Amino acid sequence: MNEIVYVGKHSVTYRVPLHQHDTWELVYCTSQSGEFRFEDSTLPYRAGTVVIIPPMTPHSNISASGFTNIHINLTNATLNFHRPMLIQDDGNRSLLAAFSGAYFQFYEHSDNREALLTAYGYLIVAHLLSYQKGSSLSRIVQEIEGHIIRHYADSGYALDDYLHSLPYNYDYLRKLFQKELGMTPHKYLTDRRLQTAANMLRSEYNDGNVTEVAHQCGFREPLYFSRMFKKKYGISPSYYYTAQHRERSLPTDSNSMKIMLEERE
Repeated sequence: MNEIVYVGKHSVTYRVPLHQHDTWELVYCTSQSGEFRFEDSTLPYRAGTVVIIPPMTPHSNISASGFTNIHINLTNATLNFHRPMLIQDDGNRSLLAAFSGAYFQFYEHSDNREALLTAYGYLIVAHLLSYQKGSSLSRIVQEIEGHIIRHYADSGYALDDYLHSLPYNYDYLRKLFQKELGMTPHKYLTDRRLQTAANMLRSEYNDGNVTEVAHQCGFREPLYFSRMFKKKYGISPSYYYTAQHRERSLPTDSNSMKIMLEERE
């Protein structure tokens, strides 16, 4: 979840034509001002604001003075609203630091690039949720989500026991969590474990030991882990590991790739 799949920058730009993405798009305005235009609304922005655009939302960007920005595309983001939103950065420019760090890591070929990008994805989403006025996440759902995040790597973690320990009806909590985050607590737990496993298998430091990855991500049974991994990603963990490391060993033209991705914007 909260996986960064692209980070780009706009130098001084006056207009971006109508388009849409199948991912979440987060746009940090680094200078000047303008407005995002949607089918039924507009959002005026200025330096230090972030525009959050849900997947498949047609939008254009217009600026009389010419804007600059950093834009990030996320998949499986745990953001909890369905319309474009505008959020102001804090006085320390915490979001700018996170966006800038994500941009650097996206084009950096360091050994810990994937791990850092994952961390930036969760950090940026956490910031946005904390800044969102009148967050639609209820206190109890935030508490459950935090508990899962703290304990997902423990194979002995008993989510049902925790839910039953709360002073609420179990079925009510399950339905409320699904309503606010789009999935049940158990699905959230499984997705968190599988996403972490995929990140580990992509790491240059991993030797492809599927059993070890399963245990480190909270799965007691490697066979069950492999079955769930294949259900989510379409291939087995061992094949995923082989494919990722084979792709890493192939020569690539990073400049051509960057130009291709920019053109898709």
